[in-house]
Amino acid sequence: MSKTIQHTLFFPHAPEMVWEYLTQPELMSQWLMPTNFEPVIGHDFQFNTKPIPSLNLDGVFYCKVMEIVPFKKLSYSWRGGPGNGQTSFDTVVNWALVPKDGGTELQLLHRGFEGDHNIPLFEGMNKGWIDNMHKILKRLNEIADGTAKA
Repeated sequence: MSKTIQHTLFFPHAPEMVWEYLTQPELMSQWLMPTNFEPVIGHDFQFNTKPIPSLNLDGVFYCKVMEIVPFKKLSYSWRGGPGNGQTSFDTVVNWALVPKDGGTELQLLHRGFEGDHNIPLFEGMNKGWIDNMHKILKRLNEIADGTAKA
């Protein structure tokens, strides 16, 4: 059985501003995790966090950029596991940016959570994604209203 995470959030900001938070490593680390991401198709990159033993994760997520349509779409693989070359999940993250009502509708689709052993991971990531999308929104609002701290 495969599970899919799907969230949509409206940003009262241009797609170009939202895009930066999806593609600039220093900005991605503010809302997600430290990364060596580069917006280049085929680029292998990692997200790094503390190990999460309860989910059998070593804290390193291995990713590869699959598709880029600037200011519109970003897709990358996302896999991880206990370490030592073993992975327990192999998923795909898709971001779509849709201009709407003077802002941007950001759509997230994270698919491919296979097997019952990944249900706790799916549940944790489902909540984490919406929390992280709200972090982007908060930061963009601070920039727009001039209250952002460096």
